[in-house]
Amino acid sequence: MTIATQVFHVDPVHPDPAAIAAAAQALVEGCLVAFPTETVYGLGADALNAQAVERIFIAKQRPFSDPLIVHLASLVQLESVAVEIPAIAYALAERFWPGPLTLVLRRHSRVPPIVSAGRDTVAVRVPAHPVALALLRACALPVAAPSANLFSRPSPTTAQHVLDDLNGRIHIVLDAGPTSIGLESTVIDLTQSAPRLLRPGGATVDALRTLLPDLRTPEAPLVTSETEGAVSPGTLLKHCSPRAQVVLLMGEAEAALHFLRKVVPMLIERGMRVGLLIFDEEAPNVANLPATLVTAGSQRDPAGVARRLFARLRALDRLGVDVILARTMGQESTRTGLEMAIHDRLFRAAEGRILDVAAPDAPDLLLGHLSQLKEERER
Repeated sequence: MTIATQVFHVDPVHPDPAAIAAAAQALVEGCLVAFPTETVYGLGADALNAQAVERIFIAKQRPFSDPLIVHLASLVQLESVAVEIPAIAYALAERFWPGPLTLVLRRHSRVPPIVSAGRDTVAVRVPAHPVALALLRACALPVAAPSANLFSRPSPTTAQHVLDDLNGRIHIVLDAGPTSIGLESTVIDLTQSAPRLLRPGGATVDALRTLLPDLRTPEAPLVTSETEGAVSPGTLLKHCSPRAQVVLLMGEAEAALHFLRKVVPMLIERGMRVGLLIFDEEAPNVANLPATLVTAGSQRDPAGVARRLFARLRALDRLGVDVILARTMGQESTRTGLEMAIHDRLFRAAEGRILDVAAPDAPDLLLGHLSQLKEERER
């Protein structure tokens, strides 16, 4: 069934009360509302209404094994959705809320299991965006809200991205311009004996360790399968992925330039349209290659790269490329702050396909990757 999606353009700091009231009433009635947060646009439904939450999964074509984050207007609401809340959760909330930090806690029985992939946990945060907070206060509900995009596509950082994916599938979009962070929230599991990082995001590990000195962080991005109920959203191997096939290139700039000069003509000869997602510092060296070049921003500005990343991936899709060769950010052993989150999203956009550009067989491995993907798509 096609829905007439209504768009309200609102000021990002002082949103129109009438637009907020209309969106809040839609949530109360069990409808779907897309709204901006500081991270990405979210697709909201009443978190206590299982049928409304189910509509999120249907609209996004999202597997029920991928849990949702419950958004609150303030810390005061936490005990309405979670139980057995440890003291450290309140300390973290006082320090990081409103903000891009999600806490995984024990789920209150009033929150339906569909929100949490059937687990007894619930992921919760208070967003730091005036429009999101106004909406949450107006509806007086905990709101389940994953990113407002089709499942596995790059998360939306503008209302137009939402409409590109979900126009005719949802009821209301609150358009308040682009989001400020551009990557989803950090997710921390507080249900274990030692806190564990499940997804890097807008709240950095260094900042979190001021309160969580024993925070466990994975050596590589956490990956769960679609057949198991994930404890955190955003941990499936394929996530925030464009339609084009992404391959992530790691290694020094000179080796990457040599690799690209060799493989881009090879891919063109095979009839492939090639896109390059390259940092500003390296872009001039590849500008003469027969490929579509989109710059990701400066390596010295991770916040700028993060803010633009999903929009750049969507832009390459619009330009019609078949494969995107993207440069990773930072070195595995030294990534800090937003570099961890950027690498995590690129890793998932590439479905784990990473090539060391200095390896002698890297060109053959790339061609092998792409041939295998072509066969899989043609089956």
